[in-house]
Amino acid sequence: MSFEIQSINTEDKAVFYAELAQQARGLLHGEHDRIANAANFAALVWHALPRINWCGFYFFDGRELVVGPFQGKPACVRIALGRGVCGTAAATRETQLVVDVNEFDGHIACDAASRSEVVVPLVIDGELLGVWDVDSPEAGRFDDQDRIGMELICDVFLQALSRPANTEAA
Repeated sequence: MSFEIQSINTEDKAVFYAELAQQARGLLHGEHDRIANAANFAALVWHALPRINWCGFYFFDGRELVVGPFQGKPACVRIALGRGVCGTAAATRETQLVVDVNEFDGHIACDAASRSEVVVPLVIDGELLGVWDVDSPEAGRFDDQDRIGMELICDVFLQALSRPANTEAA
């Protein structure tokens, strides 16, 4: 299967994220494997979202967050719940929008170049799956429109995992 990432106008964030969600739906359609979808989702966002230096998943293993598919420099492998921006998002199950990571008490600097961050908790049927994390080297890169947009595209990811497996006869 070939998938072409379409250029998206980034001037209007609401339109940008709506179009990115549509592309994610097309990319994830028919696939239910968490790792395969996470890898493609991270690649899609990496190529579509300007001015970022890392995007990816941390999955909850029952005790802590463990790095999953991502784009960017090598990352911290394990993060305790409640620690750093990712651990806080996982523990509170609330999206964390951090304008300047240097002002976030307990920030974990996996990449010293990161200055702002948005982390969306991923919850299916009340159970924590993990978090979606996006970093930028620019302080103030993310705003409330980005938070809403990230939550929208994460819903697309979660819906792809939630669909029943294809049961058609071979």
